[in-house]
Amino acid sequence: MRQRSKNVTEGPERAPHRAMLRATGLRDDDLKKPLVGVASSWNEVTPCNLHLDVDAKDVKAGVRTAGGTPIQFTTIAVSDAIAMGHEGMKASLVSREVIADSVELMVIAEAFDALVAIAGCDKSLPGMMLAIARLNVPAVFLYGGTIMPGKFDGRDVTIGDVYEAVGAHAKGRMTDDDLYRLECTACPGAGSCGGLFTANTMSSCVEALGMSLPGTASIPALDPRRPVVCRQTGEAVVRLLADGIRPRDILSREAFENAIAALVAMGGSTNGVLHLLAIAREAGVPLALADFDRISRRTPHIADLRPGGRYTMADLDRVGGVPVVLRELLDGGYLHGGALTVTGKTLADNLREARRAGGQDVVRPVRDPITPTGTLAVLSGSLAPDGAVIKTAGVHRLTFRGPARVFDREEDAFDAVVHNRLSRGDVVLIRHEGPKGGPGMREMLSVTGALFGQGLGEEIALVTDGRFSGASHGLVIGHVAPEAAHGGPIAVVRDGDIIKIDVPERRLDLELSAEEIQSRLRAWRPPQPRYRT
Repeated sequence: MRQRSKNVTEGPERAPHRAMLRATGLRDDDLKKPLVGVASSWNEVTPCNLHLDVDAKDVKAGVRTAGGTPIQFTTIAVSDAIAMGHEGMKASLVSREVIADSVELMVIAEAFDALVAIAGCDKSLPGMMLAIARLNVPAVFLYGGTIMPGKFDGRDVTIGDVYEAVGAHAKGRMTDDDLYRLECTACPGAGSCGGLFTANTMSSCVEALGMSLPGTASIPALDPRRPVVCRQTGEAVVRLLADGIRPRDILSREAFENAIAALVAMGGSTNGVLHLLAIAREAGVPLALADFDRISRRTPHIADLRPGGRYTMADLDRVGGVPVVLRELLDGGYLHGGALTVTGKTLADNLREARRAGGQDVVRPVRDPITPTGTLAVLSGSLAPDGAVIKTAGVHRLTFRGPARVFDREEDAFDAVVHNRLSRGDVVLIRHEGPKGGPGMREMLSVTGALFGQGLGEEIALVTDGRFSGASHGLVIGHVAPEAAHGGPIAVVRDGDIIKIDVPERRLDLELSAEEIQSRLRAWRPPQPRYRT
């Protein structure tokens, strides 16, 4: 159990190392036990991570109970909601890599035998999972939990409602006082954004992967059950260490297919696509964009969750959490029940007691789904030769044809929305916002929220080589590839060009001849980089 930590705790030549560890409060008995890193993205920047120091203390108690020596450390976490709509969002996706790198470096440098990774806000979840897959030391992931919904005029609200209210306010549909009241009530305390936005999407996917304890994906941040599940997580990682079970024993091809099925059955964020692809790559598991479309076509949509549905993550927890969704999918034949999990048991074993309760419609039975197919579609065509992604949860208009309104920056598009310079039937095209062109692949929640708040969520389409927040919904298509900075066709679209969207046929086309597109691309020159140092 101490294959790694013995390199810093055993032998006379390690006296200096032990001296440093003793200075942190460790004693002889502690140094004879496996060293377990307890990593969290705690900070005071965002409510998503505000309470993770408390969770970490409870995890440490569990590690000690099980016979390990816990050592806590932290990493960064960017608040996407605060970075949204300005230059700061260019740091968001990059922060995922910094989180992964920093946790990897700490575990290697300090010779930890095992790892518990605790995360709250959007990029900290996949960042931790990238590190877990990369390191392949026994590990368990623990989600910090959802925020509770706020209350506004008698209804539940989330941060997504505030972004949409900005558009409503700009349109004159909401007063200054009402916007202020909503701002002050939407986020009542600690926890990640309350709908099935990116953090709650990824917590659900990680549970479906088998890398967190059953039921922990939906437990709210300030729920009284949290100390117990935190301690259980600490105990579980020591058991994994004793049993020799490593993350790549769990992160199989079947596990990733389970995670995708959960993603599309619940109406999860399009960010789940790029994060699961990245985690699979670190785990050495072949996974492609086409797999998401294939699994979505055969998986029913059964969880009625915001932003495309009616309920929050706290509502899902109230009816049994992610295990209820997974049990429905398992019974319907949509999951690989034999996949191993961090409990040391299979997914099917973990779900043996899970049952969908009657008298609720948060989770529908697979025999009576919201829609018979899942909520992600991968499009391709003359505008996106290498693909693009749309979330269809709650979207009723799945075909669209209209003139392009071209913007080279998100801010310019947002300005056009709030100053009412767009028309119904337009296709807003935002480019040079991809991974290279942005750089950083910004999310477009400010734009999509404002459009929806103005009542234009399906009257104006949006296409971008950037990406979307999990709180975005409507006829919005992201991840267009190749991106503009790589000379994809999106780089040469002009105002007024006709764009055709056909989700059932999985098409995204620019209605120009192939010869005209190629002529424009030959004349195209890449813009100067926005950053030089």
